[in-house]
Amino acid sequence: MLISKNEKGIYLSVRVTPGAKRNAIDGVWNETHLKIALQAPAVDGKANEALIDFLSKLLKVKKKNIFIVTGQTSRCKVILIEQADERTEEWLKQKLLTANK
Repeated sequence: MLISKNEKGIYLSVRVTPGAKRNAIDGVWNETHLKIALQAPAVDGKANEALIDFLSKLLKVKKKNIFIVTGQTSRCKVILIEQADERTEEWLKQKLLTANK
């Protein structure tokens, strides 16, 4: 799925790698998920919190508008980004195109 949009917002499929050396977009996994490396460990929801914080800063969207829809305890997650504007959607699509190369 990678990215889709409906009346609620933008849905983004991600695959998280916790315990990485740095927080970064790390390409595309299996042509279905954006790979995101996070420094936070996968303990007590720390990686989930770090993911929301990372996406909030990256997309310039408030944390309260980013939700983990599925995959709370999985590396593969679906994220909902509410109140995302056209600029955010275009930026994500461009990032996905460059990450896929």
